[in-house]
Order: sequence, then C-alpha cells, then structure tokens
Amino acid sequence: MSPPAAPARQPSLRERFHALRNLPPFLRQIWQTSPGLTLSSLGLRLVRALMPVATLYIGKLIIDEAIRLAGGTPGLHDLGTALASGQLDHLLTLLALELGLAIGSDLLGRLVAYADNLLSELFNNATSVRLMEHAALLDLEDFEDPELQDRLDRARRQSMGRMNLMSQLFGQVQDAITVASFAIGLLVYAPWLIALLAVALVPAFVGESHFNALGYSLNYQWTPERRQLDYLRQVGASVETAKEVKIFNLHRFLVERYRQLAERYYFANRALARRRALWGTLLAALGTLGYYVAYAYIAWRTIRGDFSIGDLTFLAGSFLRLRQLLEGLLIGFSQVAGQALYLDDLFSFFAIEPEIASRPDAVPVPRPITRGFVFENVGFRYPDAGQWAVRHLDFELRAGEVLALVGENGAGKTTLVKLLARLYDPDEGRILLDGRDLRDYDLDDLRANMGVIFQDFVRYHLSAGENIGVGRVEAMDDQPRIEAAARRALADEVIDALPHGYEQLIGRRFKSGVDLSGGQWQKIAIARAYLRDAQVMILDEPTAALDARAEYEVFQRFKDLSSQRTAVLISHRFSSVRMADRILVLANGRLEAAGTHEQLMAEGGRYAELFELQAAGYR
Repeated sequence: MSPPAAPARQPSLRERFHALRNLPPFLRQIWQTSPGLTLSSLGLRLVRALMPVATLYIGKLIIDEAIRLAGGTPGLHDLGTALASGQLDHLLTLLALELGLAIGSDLLGRLVAYADNLLSELFNNATSVRLMEHAALLDLEDFEDPELQDRLDRARRQSMGRMNLMSQLFGQVQDAITVASFAIGLLVYAPWLIALLAVALVPAFVGESHFNALGYSLNYQWTPERRQLDYLRQVGASVETAKEVKIFNLHRFLVERYRQLAERYYFANRALARRRALWGTLLAALGTLGYYVAYAYIAWRTIRGDFSIGDLTFLAGSFLRLRQLLEGLLIGFSQVAGQALYLDDLFSFFAIEPEIASRPDAVPVPRPITRGFVFENVGFRYPDAGQWAVRHLDFELRAGEVLALVGENGAGKTTLVKLLARLYDPDEGRILLDGRDLRDYDLDDLRANMGVIFQDFVRYHLSAGENIGVGRVEAMDDQPRIEAAARRALADEVIDALPHGYEQLIGRRFKSGVDLSGGQWQKIAIARAYLRDAQVMILDEPTAALDARAEYEVFQRFKDLSSQRTAVLISHRFSSVRMADRILVLANGRLEAAGTHEQLMAEGGRYAELFELQAAGYR
C-alpha cells in the first residue's frame, strides 16, 4: 500500500493570476482548430447577450401598457370589442415582440451549443493528435521517469477536459456584454446600486478563487494515486491478466487495494467539498443581502411615486439578473484562473524538449555501411541510478558481421542495443558508425536503417498484415512485401491458419479478434523486423516463447538472410548463439570476453561455464 499522499503546496494568488498567461495560447489553439466555428460561436453569443435586457424592458412596457389600459379605458370588457377597436394593438405588438425574443433566444442557445459541440470535438481531436505527436518526439528516458509519467497523465486528462474552459471563456464574454446592457439601464435610475452589488459579491469571488486553487492542488497531489487506480482497474479486468488473477485468486487483493485507495481519494475530495459548500453558502449570503437592500430601496421609490410599476418590475428584474450575472462573472473568472492552472500541465508537457534529436547539420546514414560500428570507452547509467548499466565498452561491430551478446540478466545486453539504436546517448565515450560519431547522423534515417525486435515487443490489436506492416508504415499496403517478410520469419504458416489470413484481426481486445500463442506472436514480430529491410538487424531475445527447434530454425534463417547485413542477436540459448560470427560476453555492464564459440570454450571462462550449465540440463 502506498503511503498517504503528502500535502501539496497551494498555489499563491500571484501564481493563480500568472497562470492566466496560458489563456492566449489556448485561445490561439481554438482559433486554429476552426476559425469559422469560433467566429460563429462568438457572433451568436454577442446577439444573445443583448436579448435579456431587451426582453426585460419589453416586459416593463407590457406592464405599463396593461396598467394604463386597466385604468379606465372604455370598451375593454369584451375581448372582441377591444380587438375590433384597436385599443389592444400596442399591447399585442409588445407581446408578439417578447414572444419573438423568447423563441429567438432559445434558437440562438441551441445554435451556440451546436457550434460549441463541433468545436469541442475538433479541438479535442487536434489536441490529442498534437499530444501523441509530441510524445513520439520525447526520449525513451522521459517515458521511464515516473514524474514525467505523472505529467503525461495530467496532460492526457487536460487534452480531453479543457473544452469546458472554452465555453466558460466565451460565456464570460457573453455575460459581460449582458452585464453592461443591464448596468446602462440601472445607471439611469440608481447608479449607486451597482457599486453596492459589486462590493457585496467580492467575498464570494475570493472564496471561490481560494477553493478552486485547493481543488487544483488536490488533483495535482493525487496524480500518482489516480494512475494507480487506473492501473488496478486495468489489471483487475483485463484479458492479459485474467489467467493469473484467477489462478492466484488475486481479485480480492486487487479489489481491496483499489477500495482502500479510492476511499482515501474520496475522503480527501469530500473534506474539500464540505468546506467549499459551507463557506460558499456564507459568502453567497452577503451577495443575497446586497440584492434585498437594493430591492427594498426600489420598492420604496415606487411607493413614493418616483417609479412606475413597470419600472419596479424592470429594475427589480434587472438588479436580480445583474446580481446573478456579476456573481457568475466573478466566480467564473475565479474558475477560469483555476482552469488556467490545469493548462499549465498541458503546456508544460508540450514544452518538454527531447535531448536526443538530429543535429541541424545531420548527415544520412551511409549506404551501404562499409566499416561498421565502434564503441570507444562507452559508459551509460540510467537517470537517478547509482550504478553504471554499462561502462568502459570497447569493441567493434563490423559491417556484414553477425554478433551475439551473451550474459546473465542485468549484464547490460539490452542497454547496449538501446545505445546502438540511439534510444539513449552514452554518458561517457562515443559510438562511431563508419568512423563518424553516431550523433552526427540524422536520427530518423539511423532508425530507419535498423530493424529491432525487443523481447517485450508490442502486440498490436490490428490485423495480421498490419501487425507486420507497422515495421515500415510506408509499406503497409504493399501486400507482396508483407507476405515475403512473413515467409522469412516463418510466420506465413501462422497467418495461413487464420480464418481471414492477413486480414484477420489478432488479439482478444476486440470481439472479432483471434488470439495467438506467445511463439506465434513472436514470429509475427520478427516478420515486422524483416519488413524494414534494414542494414542493421537486431533481435533482442524475441524467441523466448519458441521451443528450441523453432528458435534454431528462426536463427538459422536469420543468419542466412543476414548476409551482407550487420546483425546483432541476444539469446539465452547457447545452441543458437554459437552460430554467430563472433560472441561478446558481458558481465556487470563490462565486456569480459570476445571471440567465436570455439575460442571462448577453449578459454574456459564465464561463457564456457554458462554453456556447460545449460548443456547439463539436456543430458
């Protein structure tokens, strides 16, 4: 069980206002998403903003006209006579005008909602695409950093949840115009009432701003726990984990862990919600008190004869709406400032710059590679790690050579491969390709010339053909090339047995999917590497789920097909490793020995010891 989350620092008032700097780039993104829809939404809101004061004023005219007619106008006892005489024409015109405004306001509201929904969908799509594109540029090191994972999780949530901020901002503009129209009407009658109302609403605004900041702090503070909740939901109800969950009876453990964490999150939210409700009620009461003081003043002026009944209705209604709108504007501004804090999570993620990138003067990878790779005193350790993953590595990977890496778990084999593919850069020394530093080459071109399959390769829930096609996306529709890659990896027999062949969806995530065994998945993954037709081929223990015979066949095919290519293979099965041209033995991140199988066996070192241990298991 993780320890309770530590209290998070509440953003200061200055930080909350400073967060408003996020609004201009946010609005620019909305505009870039669809200028037409943005203008439509704002234009419709502008027209709708003037309707409340117009409706209220026409209501005043209707009341005044009704009172005038009720004051003794003859001939109004019979509706037919009154209509025929034309005495009701003005009243009916006012009623028709108010009806038109009511229908028009409703229509405008629906059009605004329609425009906002379309804009929201487009913005969410555009922001999600941008987030995915930016994530693709980040270093592997970033994805292995828990703090950045928290930031990515917050950014992902914000990309889907910030469109209510757009509606709030546009709504604030609409309400501000409405407030201005009501204020102009009130200024004619009693200007000081507006000042009274504004002062009465300030406490509610300050309180709302304070609790919005506390809400942000709570969400920020609980990001790791929310990720744990998501993880527990996934593990507890996933096809990938269902077998072990059932065999080990893990469901009770997982449910209890989830329940405890969810309850802690619930209680933290409940405590904040209680305080917010209590103080919000008390502070809002001040605004209500201000309204009734003004209402009493207007009523007194009406009794004295200063205002008509229509004026009373208009002023009371205007003051009530103005109070509601001002309160909404102040609280809305506080909420916008709070939402702007969340935008920090999104924009700060976009601000992360990858350290591993192509230099401005990067050169293409040589075609063909003539000399190969040279590691010169290469050292690397993972961020925040105390020990070096690899250090003092000096060796060559010659062009056209099949090189095998051998060592116990944690020896540094996969790290070496990551350095070769420039998923990481060395902390010490350098790696040369044909005599030139690996960092001098264009990064995309370098990786395009490498076909790498790791032990933890991805099982894409796509069709069998697409699972191979992701190895070179531009060849996704090249069916002959995909089938050739499948044959080279011995995956063609797997695909031929599927109901729909290369079009068959594989994996159990979707209803029509067909799951494969581990060994079948691995053959598909190896075909993915062959599709790249790269100059450098790397297999990092991708055959662990294959039996010994199948692995031998795959590696024999790999060696045959790797002629004229530089190749690296990692395997714990020494029967496969021995077919390499040369073998490197790694121990504790350092190169311990190098040579052919026969040479290493003759030396009698770690390689010979591991080989004999494995061979003894087959005797």
